[in-house]
Amino acid sequence: MRHSLLAFVAAAALAACAGPPDVSEPGAQGGKAWRLSGRAMVSAADKRAVEAALNAMKAGGSAVDAAIAAHAVLGLVEPQSSGLGGGGYMVVYDRKSNTTVAFDGRETAPATATADYFTVNGQNLGYLQAVYSGKSVGVPSAVALYKAAHEKFGKLPWGPQFDAAIKLADEGFVVTPRLANSLGARFQSGPLGTNPASGAYFFPNGKALAVGDRRTNPEYAATLRSVAKDGPAAFYSGAIAQNIVAAVHGGDVKGDLSLKDLADYKVLAKPAVCGPFQEYRICSAPPASSGGVAMNQIMSLYDAIVAKNDDTTDDTLLRDFVLAQQLGYADRDHYVADPDAVTVPVADLLNPAYIKARADSGFDPGDMPEPGDPGAVLHGKPIRDQWGRDANTAQPGTTHMSFVDFEGNAVSFTATVEGPFGSSRWANGFVLNNQLTDFTRPPTLNGKPIANAPGPGKRPRSSMSPTIVLDSAGDVFMVTGSPGGNSIVGYVAKTLVAVLDWGKTAQEASSLPNIVARGQVVRVETSDSTAGPNPIGKAWATTLSGLGFKVQEVSGEVSGLNLIVARKDKFEGGADPRREGVAIEVVK
Repeated sequence: MRHSLLAFVAAAALAACAGPPDVSEPGAQGGKAWRLSGRAMVSAADKRAVEAALNAMKAGGSAVDAAIAAHAVLGLVEPQSSGLGGGGYMVVYDRKSNTTVAFDGRETAPATATADYFTVNGQNLGYLQAVYSGKSVGVPSAVALYKAAHEKFGKLPWGPQFDAAIKLADEGFVVTPRLANSLGARFQSGPLGTNPASGAYFFPNGKALAVGDRRTNPEYAATLRSVAKDGPAAFYSGAIAQNIVAAVHGGDVKGDLSLKDLADYKVLAKPAVCGPFQEYRICSAPPASSGGVAMNQIMSLYDAIVAKNDDTTDDTLLRDFVLAQQLGYADRDHYVADPDAVTVPVADLLNPAYIKARADSGFDPGDMPEPGDPGAVLHGKPIRDQWGRDANTAQPGTTHMSFVDFEGNAVSFTATVEGPFGSSRWANGFVLNNQLTDFTRPPTLNGKPIANAPGPGKRPRSSMSPTIVLDSAGDVFMVTGSPGGNSIVGYVAKTLVAVLDWGKTAQEASSLPNIVARGQVVRVETSDSTAGPNPIGKAWATTLSGLGFKVQEVSGEVSGLNLIVARKDKFEGGADPRREGVAIEVVK
């Protein structure tokens, strides 16, 4: 399964001597040509989105231009997962400047939100009550995210990126099995079906859209035309914004989102959180995303546990990966939140001394994982008990896209409306998110505040983990990510360990059974709702049970992994067989 221990030791020694490339330092490429120059690849959840992205690159666009084109299409053909009414995180690697930047397009709470935002008439809203209330809707941020990334890394003029989606919306797109199967009875009887506008769109004449139906969306096309012509101003003010606010303020439980909240929204551009793994460097989005902390911590813990145990058989490597996941999830759940509202100890959580302490803590299979205390380990000042424990759940209404363009630039883009069809509230041809239910409810536990409680203008913690891996030369090696709610952390970590350490191809990594080790119970995918029993998953479940883990065998995991691996002389694409995605390469 793993490359030899000798190779691991050699790589670790090389990293210790030379150190990984500093992605914040321009010019580390030394003017060398990109080894796969003239070739590009896109992996996304729908072939039509992939084709729109490839056409954007063939027209001279960058990976960012391609990402905008792809997501505009996905918002139309895959509205249950993401769209203009939601947001996301985009991590961009720019080869010329040798920088990796994360664009935080996370939705924000209204300026009037308080810690008890989901308490109505003295009662904390139940989950579904909260989802379908106006209070669940954060400022839709996808359009602002497009513009922020385009201004820094786009090559095409603003506007053509939306052409493919506009054409599909005008002429009609063919409904796929995944969209049709998403339109179950609970959605028809709920707000999605009973709202006159969304009901007529998804359930024409009282019947759900079926596989093969052709669906036009003139409202969506008009929205995109306005955005293409006038930029984000067309979205965050005027009629489009007024329609969004009206949708939020309707219904039994109204939200507080205002026109000023929309006008004040800002995308945050920050350096990606990067860390070493053997000869590679893993870069992902900073908090309030989980990616930068969780991916780096899990992989560093994995390496530390493997090295401590000095055993590289398949069974022990699987064990060590699960242990690393459990410890990483516990820290992520406890500490990661909006860094503009609370202090997130990112550097301490990734500090090698803290990683070693966590790996040496005596945590064994079957134990209940608890958050560590980097303050106590590194500074002699405990910080763990300033927050109540948090294991908030999140629903999988998300998509992921991976891009590498002809010049070796890369984008990892995870976008979402939160739950399936978001809040089910409809405006301007798209559904609005229910992102604010990612805040923890209630906001305190045992009298202590929770880091991820609601707050004015605050961004809820996200499990989204768009990730780019750089090789020892500082070039892109891998682009990965997934939808899947809080299980995203486990899904994406699986692809990292499979490709970087177990020698798997991109497609093999995406197809491997999912293991999600959040808490004491380890969820192992032993069958698939379409493919049936999975012998690898069954063998893993048996192995982990025998090692002492508390294992739950599951079916129907909702990952949607889309990844690209840039080998020395070729691209490998991986598209999750659990969804409808594809990975396609194009040669200039």
